[in-house]
Amino acid sequence: MPDRQDNLEAGGNTLKARRLAAATAAAAVCALLVVVPAAGAWAPAGTAAVHPGVQTFTNGAQCTANFIYTDATNVYIGQAAHCSGTGSNTDTNGCTSKSLPDGTQVQVDGAGKPGVMVYNSWNTMQRLGEKDANTCQYNDLALVRLDPADAAKTNPSIPFWGGPTGVNTTGTQQGDEVESYGNSELRGGVSALSPKEGKSLGDDAGGWTHQVYTVTPGIPGDSGSAFIDASGKALGILSTVELAPVAGSNGVGDVAKEVAYMQSHGGPGASIVNGTEAFTGPLSPV
Repeated sequence: MPDRQDNLEAGGNTLKARRLAAATAAAAVCALLVVVPAAGAWAPAGTAAVHPGVQTFTNGAQCTANFIYTDATNVYIGQAAHCSGTGSNTDTNGCTSKSLPDGTQVQVDGAGKPGVMVYNSWNTMQRLGEKDANTCQYNDLALVRLDPADAAKTNPSIPFWGGPTGVNTTGTQQGDEVESYGNSELRGGVSALSPKEGKSLGDDAGGWTHQVYTVTPGIPGDSGSAFIDASGKALGILSTVELAPVAGSNGVGDVAKEVAYMQSHGGPGASIVNGTEAFTGPLSPV
């Protein structure tokens, strides 16, 4: 029969095993947390594989990523909600146009694993029965959660321009300077055509959209790309190519309103991350 010493040793071994298991579990949790870059711990901009302006592919549909977002736990890259649309190119009303479901995998250039679309404004508005016409027409944002390994090789700076330096919450007036970076494969790798600079034609739809004109307007594949204002603040997301009021002008959804809608309607509590590189624009006089 085991004596008291045997029981103590057995109990001690059990306690040690439990402590070891707890320590192992805690270490595993810590390992998952530390791979998400903290402020100032992003991959260097010059070598980061994932950044604003990379191409995203959702069930074959090509778009350009806009900003990097984080909620301090996960890292996301943004694209337009219509990039996962299942209708025609003329389906632009997010309250009636269909999209692939949340949870759809998205291929992100530079990422080793597919990202997961965890938020789509079209799906959210339809689920909630959104009725406001301006919101329905111009709320065009989706967030793709990056795998932790890919988050560790991400930088939030916009190529060529640097920034963003914050978020524009006041809109634009006619003549205000704007910058963007689109990287559609239709340019055939001519990177000189990717940076875009131009003017705002003013706000519309209660501030939900900004009409902009750039010397090289956005083309198919640029959809979803970031627009910033003359001080480098995040302004919007390229949504549409317009025929009016100026042929070749672009409709840019207001990203401050889109993020606020996401945060207050059940989406991730994520915000746009400032770039690590200084803003270098505008190139022409403002």
